[in-house]
Amino acid sequence: MSEARSYPRHVKTDAGEIEFRMMARADEAAVLAFAQKLPTHDLLFLPRNISQPKVLSAWVNEIERGAINSLLAVKGGAVVGCGTLVRDPHSWSPHVGEIRMVVSLDVRGQGVGRALSQETFALALGAGLEKLSVQMTVDQQAAIALFESLGFKAEALLRDHVRDVDGRKHDIVVLGHNVAQVRAQMEAYGLPGAVQH
Repeated sequence: MSEARSYPRHVKTDAGEIEFRMMARADEAAVLAFAQKLPTHDLLFLPRNISQPKVLSAWVNEIERGAINSLLAVKGGAVVGCGTLVRDPHSWSPHVGEIRMVVSLDVRGQGVGRALSQETFALALGAGLEKLSVQMTVDQQAAIALFESLGFKAEALLRDHVRDVDGRKHDIVVLGHNVAQVRAQMEAYGLPGAVQH
């Protein structure tokens, strides 16, 4: 089991130094400003439209309840990314977590998404989850490649699963990562620490 990570944490990227910190109620306005600048299409692989103030407020309530952990990527005081780990210990799948992630257009392709996905993945490992999933529209090729590089594999295609603000339907791909299986394989090869960091 990995030790709990401490935040804030600073990472150097091609976009400059990025601070990762856990989201709190005080971040609500900054996250709303970030979400409202995102292309609408990017919001489609989140179950809810976080650019709406009431949705964001409900999200913060879930964080305070402990059902969601959200990690913010901050550059120069502005939110440039958000990685969220969602789990439901009262469901039939308490061992499964879902990762949701969005990154600002102006820092894409500069290592921020990679660093954020790795930090969010580490949060999931620290929570002791056995399986992780992530979903996005099928045309989000860079995001799909990013998660595949972390060991996620395509598990499902949901046709016409989301409808954008213009009424167009989009397919969603679901990627999964069997953390417990990978951990067991690493331990079998004598590499118990390989999936902890």
